[in-house]
Parts: sequence; C-alpha cells; structure tokens
Amino acid sequence: MSEYGAGIWLFGQFVDRYASDAYGPPVTTVQAIEKAATVPGLKWLDINYPFNSPDETVADVKAALERTGLRAIAITPHIYMRQFAKGSFTNPDAKVRQAAVDLCKTGIGIADELDAFYLKFWPGQDGYDYPFQADHARIWDLQLDGVRQVVESAPERQFAIEYKLKEPRNHMAFSTAARTLLGIEEIGAPNLGIVLDMGHSLFAKETPADELQLVHRRGRLVSVEVNDNLREWDDDMVVGSVHPVETLEFLWALRQIGWERPVLLDQFPFREDPVGAATLSIKAIEGMERMLDRIDAGKLKDAQERQDALAAQAIVLREMVGADA
Repeated sequence: MSEYGAGIWLFGQFVDRYASDAYGPPVTTVQAIEKAATVPGLKWLDINYPFNSPDETVADVKAALERTGLRAIAITPHIYMRQFAKGSFTNPDAKVRQAAVDLCKTGIGIADELDAFYLKFWPGQDGYDYPFQADHARIWDLQLDGVRQVVESAPERQFAIEYKLKEPRNHMAFSTAARTLLGIEEIGAPNLGIVLDMGHSLFAKETPADELQLVHRRGRLVSVEVNDNLREWDDDMVVGSVHPVETLEFLWALRQIGWERPVLLDQFPFREDPVGAATLSIKAIEGMERMLDRIDAGKLKDAQERQDALAAQAIVLREMVGADA
C-alpha cells in the first residue's frame, strides 16, 4: 500500500465505562492532527465533527492540516453521542431524528471546506437492545429514511456507511455487509457506499476478504479500515496482532480488486502510545505486503481453482514461517 490514513480518534482521549475519568487528558482536534503528523507514512485523516473543542473552527482545523501536510479523507458526524442515546435516525422523537439529519447536512459543508472525499455515517445508536423493544420494520424504515434525506440533499457528494454488529446498541441496524448492501440498494442513491472495517467484519463472524469482494462486486466500496480484535468485541488492536493470516488474505483481496485508495487505521490504543501503535500497524502492513510480493500468484490461483486447502496453506505458510511445501 502506498498511502495510509487513520481515524483522528486514534490520537484522542480514550474513555470507557470503567475508566470514566479517561485514560489521558483531553485532546483537541488540532492537537490530534499534530500528533498524527508524527506517524511516518500517515497522510490522511477521518475527522469527527463537531470538533473536540467547542472553540475550534473549521479554519483552525484546515490550518492544522495545511501546516502538517495531512489531508482529510472523511468527515464523520457525531450522531452517536448523548443527544442520540436512543438513536439518531431511528430515534422515537422526530425532533431528534431531524437533529441527526441536520448535523449530517452540516457535516457536508465541513467536508466541502476541508476537501474530504466522503462523509461517513456511523449510526452506532440506531437499532435496539431488547426483544419486543421495537417494531423492526419501523426501525429499518427510519434508518433508511434518515440516510436517504442526507444523501439526496447532496447528490454530488460521496457518502459511506460503516456497519458494525453491535456496540453501543446491542443490535445495530446496519450490522453486516450484506444487510447494509440491502439497505443501500433500497435507498437507491448512486452516491452511497460502504466503509469496510476489517475489525467489524471479524467481529460479525464474517470473512473480511470475502465481504470486501462482495461489496466491491456491488460497486459500493468507498473506503477500508484495518485493525484487529479477538472476534468477541471490537477491540481495535494493532493490525495483524491476532489474525495475521486473515489480514494477509484481506490485503491480498485488496490487490485482487485493484485497490488504489488509502488504507485507514481504526484503532483505540487505550493503554498504549497512539503514535507507536499507528506506526507499528503501518510497519505490519508493509511487512505483510512484502510477504505477499513473494507469493507465487500462479500456484496460489491453481490451488484455489482446485479448492485445495492444504496446498494454499502451504504456499502462504512458506512465506510466513518458512514451512517447506
């Protein structure tokens, strides 16, 4: 991969339900940009809006990007904070649903000012928690209607949904690649696609390389994010630290589809140094890319045509651990 990016939250303040006093001091958006700029090879940022400090302006953020040489690839509106605890687009209160739509529309202007490639929807509070809590058809209709209102308001702008199985809701409306594709097809907007987060795919018990090709096949792949987890939670760990073979397959799939856009890091290094965690992830990806360069593509294709699991594994393991094949 030639270019890398990251979610700006990687360089921010981390809070969970136990360390409610946070794992570090508050970090402004400008400070996060400056910290991100110290990661070798990092060029792009997915930036949350509203910004971390209420005093920060678009001009401040734009100046920080220009000063550091970084660029905004995406704007992600905060449609999952306290105001939207019962949902953003699926909130039972019509006024709150409208506030979510309005915030995303404001985000479009921010994306324009910062020359970002896409605006990302991460409606983490949209869904339900308990059986019988909600009318599922109604939740689905509200989810699609909210997204539709935003994307149809700016047909020239690229939008993307980042799906996730759960958290913070126990059941999120956009939970899997296939379900999100169904929603996008129902919305019918050509300027709407998917951000495929490898960790979310693992978490959903999907095969990331498979989902990547599926979304690409439908012409809806807008961006990719990489990290790792233990498959039971969205741990957002260093790339390849738990599932190196599946990470290799994901990177191989990116080659197969001819991916040329940046690869983004989505990590939450609660107890680790953010710059160190991002740097290690980029080194891991680059090392895996060199490993893939050594794989005999012809032999691998032949093994896959025969669906020969052992032959395919031997080809990969030879490069990973020097196993004879």
